[in-house]
Amino acid sequence: MAQTEKTRYSDEELEEFRGIINEMLEKARAEYATLRNVIMHAGGNDILDTAPTFKTVEDDGAFQLSKEEASALAQRQYKFIQNLEAALVRIENKTYGICRVTGKLIPKERLRLVPHATLTVEAKEMLAKQGKN
Repeated sequence: MAQTEKTRYSDEELEEFRGIINEMLEKARAEYATLRNVIMHAGGNDILDTAPTFKTVEDDGAFQLSKEEASALAQRQYKFIQNLEAALVRIENKTYGICRVTGKLIPKERLRLVPHATLTVEAKEMLAKQGKN
């Protein structure tokens, strides 16, 4: 084999991923703040009712996200933010994009879609078969 297999992403590539992650983090933090606002003010009929809420229109009128649903979404969003922040630490350590099981590089296409991924698809499927994650 004439060309050695790449073991990490270049600094330029890491900067590209940093940009993607920071953009996602900004959106995730804004959504988290909105969800927290919904939770804090759910059920109250005060001036803060003009705050943005998550609503969908159904046949029988408007449905507002319940406090429990908003809380569950907020928890998921908080975990997502933590995962993105951990990915930024891996960029700083230059270990970003390396599968924690196989040690191989996670394909760029996967990282662009799931920038906090720590497993290749193959490793994820292997762990799922073993019943671990």
